[in-house]
Amino acid sequence: MSAPDRDSIVAFIGDIFNRRGAESYLGEQVTMSEHMLQGAQLAEKAGAPDTMVAGALLHDIGHYTNEFPENAQEMGIDALHEEAGAVVLDPFFPSAVTDCIRWHVAAKRYLCATDPGYFARLSSASVHTLNLQGGPMDPGEVAEFAKHPNLEAILQVRIWDDEGKVKNMPTPPFEHYAPLLQRVVDAYVAGTS
Repeated sequence: MSAPDRDSIVAFIGDIFNRRGAESYLGEQVTMSEHMLQGAQLAEKAGAPDTMVAGALLHDIGHYTNEFPENAQEMGIDALHEEAGAVVLDPFFPSAVTDCIRWHVAAKRYLCATDPGYFARLSSASVHTLNLQGGPMDPGEVAEFAKHPNLEAILQVRIWDDEGKVKNMPTPPFEHYAPLLQRVVDAYVAGTS
């Protein structure tokens, strides 16, 4: 498989959505593509900037890093899905997008430690993975995570991640978001984002 470039990355991701998106999503009542498309739709309806819509759409792309070229493993993507997804997209998207991908699991741990009502909103599958991911952050971890320059965007994408698990919720298809993704890629590669 050849490596995607600036001109092919959006089609490459779209192909993954179309071929693999119907796979189940870790015990949730939605598929992976339904989940990611719901997140993007929530971001779009909130009037979020393109980078946050892209982050919401692509936050779980790391579950599909085996779709990326053979040399992807050399790039260090054999880590957990959040890091894996960010690493494969780093060459194409600005940190405003990839930070939302890279830190969405840590954001769950942060919110569980800082927002008393947040844990009650988690699905049972998300509670299970929280335990596997280290549970709520301790005070030192909270203080360190709070320094992140894209903290507000990361936390908001995490909330859309949690809300994007509604069975049979209609969403636009991936193709609706393809032009937005290409705008973000083009601006980043051109150095204007």
